[in-house]
Amino acid sequence: MRALLLLSLLSANPPTPAQAQKLAAERAWEDLYLAWSSVDPKGYSQPDRRTIAASLLKGCEALASSDGVMAYSLGERAVLYDETAPGLRCLARTALSTDQRGTAEDALRRGLEQFPKEGHFGLELGKLLLEDKDPQGALAALGKVPPRSPEAAKAKALMQKARSASSEESAAMAQARAIERRFTGETEDNKGSVQPASGSASTGLSYESGVASDGMRTRSNSRFVVKYFNNARDFGQRAEYEGRIVAALDEAHFHTRQVLGETREAPVDVILYTREEFRTHQGSALARMAAGLYSDGAIRINDAAELTQQTKATLVHEYVHAVVDDLVRAAEGGQHVPIWLNEGLAEYVEWRYLGSDKPPHALATRMRGAAQSGQLPRLSDMAGGALIQQRDPALAYGTSAVAVRELLNEGGPARLLELIREVGQGASFEEALRQRYGRGVAELQASVQAALSRR
Repeated sequence: MRALLLLSLLSANPPTPAQAQKLAAERAWEDLYLAWSSVDPKGYSQPDRRTIAASLLKGCEALASSDGVMAYSLGERAVLYDETAPGLRCLARTALSTDQRGTAEDALRRGLEQFPKEGHFGLELGKLLLEDKDPQGALAALGKVPPRSPEAAKAKALMQKARSASSEESAAMAQARAIERRFTGETEDNKGSVQPASGSASTGLSYESGVASDGMRTRSNSRFVVKYFNNARDFGQRAEYEGRIVAALDEAHFHTRQVLGETREAPVDVILYTREEFRTHQGSALARMAAGLYSDGAIRINDAAELTQQTKATLVHEYVHAVVDDLVRAAEGGQHVPIWLNEGLAEYVEWRYLGSDKPPHALATRMRGAAQSGQLPRLSDMAGGALIQQRDPALAYGTSAVAVRELLNEGGPARLLELIREVGQGASFEEALRQRYGRGVAELQASVQAALSRR
């Protein structure tokens, strides 16, 4: 079968659906994946795509219990060719088994939207959100399980658990606010009042709502100033939406402190856009490519109407950029660190948020191949330009994150953050790197290539 694969890869014609069926019948799962790993589904008719997807799905289901990584890879390709309910179920299952919770949540949400009569998606999404400490989100998902479906009884039991968790969360927040009021001198008489936000953060950790001078709705405290447009559009029940955003931001703050040992001292603006608003303000090209960005001192999130696990991961990523800006005192004219270091640190902390210190499997495979063939992006070429403009942005971000991981493994976060502060104060990055790590950028590049080549 290797000969068939080689013939397909070398031929001007892409592999055929009949070949997919033959490989699946022979259980040649690796050959099946390799044959369709980089073929564009748009080159096939819809019936052919269904045939190919069915073959890929067989591999996902066959390997789900024994080889999660390959099963996930096959499942990912299967839903690209034909997004079926069984395909999304297998993709979600194998994504969870390979610690890719963001992908699992996305697959379950897509299944819930496209196949609302299947109770599986609402039940599994509810379980996942409960594990992620999101009882309100879990209640919303579980509430969509059809009452006469086989999953209805389990969903009902989980809803009781979610309601209990939600009540405990509300009670804990109320207690925390009461304690804060004692320390800040706020009386019981004014505890229910809400002062309009003026665009600057409040002095405590509790959030205040209001409307800014530019008409944007705000939620602010001493860490974040959240802004979003409120003109003729509905984000759902506003209080619930704002509460979920607040929880996600606090989670980003907590996670960053866990990984780096520090967070940002100054408050940071967080601007939430719908997909259309992001396109209007940031341009259609960036809207297609970026889930969010940090620019002009603000985190800007694309398509924030639905707060998915990936949106939360993007918040973490962009918050790290805000932390770096704070470390180098960018607002006071401090010198910026190389782009690869800034993006690599944010990407690495995002990987950790999603449950791993490694890139996703498909990207890791590509990076290993690039390292072994000497085609990795060079750190020296990624010092001054946006990585999204690189020839292969995913490879650029991944290489940068692995370089940061090498530095963190050697000296921990404290040494790396001190390096960033030193560069912010005007030190040469190359000299500071050599002084603190005993090597320059070229030697670090070699370490990255060696680490990826042997994985």
